[in-house]
Amino acid sequence: MNKQALVELVHGKLGGTKVQAEEIVNGMFDAIVSTLSKGGEVSIAGLGIFSVKARAARMARNPKTGEAVKVAATKVPKFRAAKALKDAVK
Repeated sequence: MNKQALVELVHGKLGGTKVQAEEIVNGMFDAIVSTLSKGGEVSIAGLGIFSVKARAARMARNPKTGEAVKVAATKVPKFRAAKALKDAVK
């Protein structure tokens, strides 16, 4: 499933126009991204928790040359699936 399929699903459930459905989907995505960019956490019951994880700086190795390369610290998005989602997938 991709973004367009989600728009179609929302359009089918709520009616209205596809443009309105796309605005709803985009609004949800924007809200999640905005909250995560501020370091917050988004919890959706039955689905899971979106959060931000700090990844420490480390030394890595270039597989082609074998040269040691320093990788800077960064923040990455993380998703923890809820029990209901895990059970549904089993």
